[in-house]
Amino acid sequence: MSPPLARIIQQLKREPSRTGSIVITVFGDAIVPRGGSVWLGTLLEFFEQLDIDASVVRTAMSRLTADGWFERNKIGRNSFYRLVQSGRQTFDIATKHIYGPPASDWTGRFELLLIGNGEDRDASREALKNAGFGSPLPGVWVAPSGVPVPEEAAGAIRLEVSAEDDSGRRLLSESWPLDRTADAYQKFMKTFAPLREWIGRGERLTEADAFTARVLLIHHYRRVVLRDPLLPTALLPADWPGRAARTLCGEIYRALLPVSEQWLDRHATNESGPLPKPGAELSKRFGDP
Repeated sequence: MSPPLARIIQQLKREPSRTGSIVITVFGDAIVPRGGSVWLGTLLEFFEQLDIDASVVRTAMSRLTADGWFERNKIGRNSFYRLVQSGRQTFDIATKHIYGPPASDWTGRFELLLIGNGEDRDASREALKNAGFGSPLPGVWVAPSGVPVPEEAAGAIRLEVSAEDDSGRRLLSESWPLDRTADAYQKFMKTFAPLREWIGRGERLTEADAFTARVLLIHHYRRVVLRDPLLPTALLPADWPGRAARTLCGEIYRALLPVSEQWLDRHATNESGPLPKPGAELSKRFGDP
C-alpha cells in the first residue's frame, strides 16, 4: 500500500466510526453507476482494506436498511443490497453536486423556501442541506436560483429574492458557514495532496488500493462539498479554496478511475453475477461545463 494511502487510512481510524457514511459513498460513487445492487460479500472485501470488521459492516447495513436507505434481497445464504427507489432523487442531486461542473452563470437571484413547523421541517432538513441549501433562520432555506428542490421540501412556500443589495449579501453570510467550509476544503487538500504527488511521479497502485483511494477521496470530498452551496464566483472570496479542492479531487479521481474499475470488474457481484459495465456518464465526472 502506498504511504499516502496508508496515512489517509490511519487518519480515518482516528475519527469516530463512519462506516455507514462510507457505505453511502461506495453506493453513490461505484454501485449506482453499475446497476445499483451489490453482494454483501463485495462490501466486506472492500472494508477489509480499511481494517473494519465484518460485524461492524453488517450492523451498518442493517441500520441503513432499517432507516430506509436500502432494501435487502436474500438468496440462500447471500444478501444483496439495493438503494431504495425513493432515495434515488437524493442520490441524483448529490451526484450532480459532487461531480458536476461549477455554476457558470449568475442570475442575481436566490431561491427562498419557507417551511412550517411539524414533520415537514424535520423530514426536509437533511435533504435540503445535501442539496446545498443554507438556513439563516429556523424554517427558512436559501440557495442560488435554479438549484433543484428535493421532494422532501416540495410543500414549501417558494419565493425568489435578490442578492444584489446589502440585505441580500447579509442573507448570504448568515445562511452558510463559509469560513468553516473553507477550512474543511483546506484540510481536504492537505490530506490528499500527497496522494496526487505520488500518482504524479508515476507510482502505481494495485486495483484494490486504487478503489480504496477512490472511495476515501470521494468520502472526504463529499463531506465538504455537500455542505457547500457552490455559489457563483461573483459571490465568493477571491481566494476561495473550493475551486482548488475540486481541481485536486478531479485530477486524483480521473487517475484512479481506470484501475479502480478493474477491481470492480474482478470482485464486485450482484444477484446475476459480475456487475454490469457503467455508462458513459462515469467518465464525464469532474469534467468542464
